[in-house]
Amino acid sequence: MTLAPPETTREALGRLYRTRLSKGRATLGEMFGGHVEIASQGAWVTTSDGSRFLNCGGYGVFLTGARHPTVLRYVTEQLHTHPVATRLFLEPQAALAADELVAVAPPGLERVHFAGSGAEAVEAAIKVARTRGRTRLVAMADGYHGKTMGALSLTGRDVFQAPFRPLLPDTTHIPYGEVEPLREVLAAAPGEACVFVEPVQGEAGVVVPPPGYLRAVADLCREYGALLVLDEIQTGLGRLGSWWGADAEGISPDLLLTGKGLGGGVVPVSALLATPEAYATFDRDPYLHTSTFSGAPLAMAAVRGALAALHDDELIARARVLGEEILNVLRRIVRGHYGAAVREVRGRGLLLGIEFADPGPAGDLLIELIQHGVIANHSLNSHLVLRLTPPAVLTRGDLDFLYEALDRACRAQSARYGR
Repeated sequence: MTLAPPETTREALGRLYRTRLSKGRATLGEMFGGHVEIASQGAWVTTSDGSRFLNCGGYGVFLTGARHPTVLRYVTEQLHTHPVATRLFLEPQAALAADELVAVAPPGLERVHFAGSGAEAVEAAIKVARTRGRTRLVAMADGYHGKTMGALSLTGRDVFQAPFRPLLPDTTHIPYGEVEPLREVLAAAPGEACVFVEPVQGEAGVVVPPPGYLRAVADLCREYGALLVLDEIQTGLGRLGSWWGADAEGISPDLLLTGKGLGGGVVPVSALLATPEAYATFDRDPYLHTSTFSGAPLAMAAVRGALAALHDDELIARARVLGEEILNVLRRIVRGHYGAAVREVRGRGLLLGIEFADPGPAGDLLIELIQHGVIANHSLNSHLVLRLTPPAVLTRGDLDFLYEALDRACRAQSARYGR
């Protein structure tokens, strides 16, 4: 039997999305122009009609760009030898990937559990906390940790939680960036809490905490015997212009979560890193928390390729330098067109946000940018913020294209919202 080639026209795919995947997802695709992406390379995405878009979106996945040659080399070699393991024998790629990840992690994080998505890493962290007697979960308002049931209990937005309650009990949300509310919660339950915090809140709209905040959180956790989980799924691996957000204040959490760019934009993968003490129960019992595809050789090859690309191409330093330039240009262009309609343009490294004073402009500018050839992102926990997460492989030509497209898109919208 010979299968007929699939029909992949815009109309055919729209019909399949609507009837086989999600009517809402089909509508969303139409809202953003109905484009069909079929190829990617570096900072660029190509659609079925031959159009090219500069990818400054992707929710933080593409720091190394799409199909980075180093990542592809590692993954291709593994694909042609041993892509999926039996999980009974020892397998080299998982061990090597874990060792190489520990080598760039904050001090003290010596154990690794690999997973397939950021939310899975969060779930593993909750279970680690339970093994250490920390049953009270503390997370931050407007924080984002995923949408599986445990992770959703930590994600601080009612619109995502409401349809699925009841969620995990004994979960408290407190204001991000404030120290005293955390002190009060931890003092009420010494030795019982596990605190989840992001170095910069990405989905909340690129919210950068005040200087010293992470250090204060770490000190309070130590004072009251709480377990500290640093969620670096979006901020880690160079996105902020340093290996980790933890580096800015020199802290070492009990657990650190990473994902997004960990697979080099080629294979989905995430990881939990832990101190030996926090990981002790998992260390003893390999069947306590398992997943069929945890540590799959193909994903582990992608991890090794991503880490090699970050090292070899000095992409973390480049993210820092590019981030400073892009942030300055963004401020000039956006404020020049929108004036008081813009509340703030902020960011760190290549995690950048444009916050508007009122609802509407962020979504409209997102659509307008697509019409001018640039992909950006909305922020799931803030309808006021347009987010950009460009790759560290941008060339000078790419930057010129971005600035011109942004200027034209803002000019097109400014008559409605700006000066």
